[in-house]
Amino acid sequence: VQLVESGGGVVQAGGSLRLSCAVSGSFFSIYTMGWYRQAPGKQRELVASITDRNKSRYGDSVKGRITISADTYKGTVSLQMSSLKPEDTAVYSCYADMASSFFHRDDYWGQGTQVSVSS
Repeated sequence: VQLVESGGGVVQAGGSLRLSCAVSGSFFSIYTMGWYRQAPGKQRELVASITDRNKSRYGDSVKGRITISADTYKGTVSLQMSSLKPEDTAVYSCYADMASSFFHRDDYWGQGTQVSVSS
């Protein structure tokens, strides 16, 4: 089971970008999906997450500018980002709290996608 991300790139400040992530392979159940990011020299931080009951959570630095949506039955999650700032530049990684089988539940991570915001 893998998480496959797409949608990163370079955008000007004030612009928008959409990140997508999909589970590749079969799984039993997904409980939470979301995104973290890590900028050079900084700690990894939560961008947004969403549960299978559609409860979302956002990092303080992105509230009001980012919207997360997911279909946990299909294993897909998207991040719509707007009003991007240079400080949003980071590697964005998708994750899923997922049961790959009835007996195994773990956190799964994507390979990361670069988002660069130019001033």
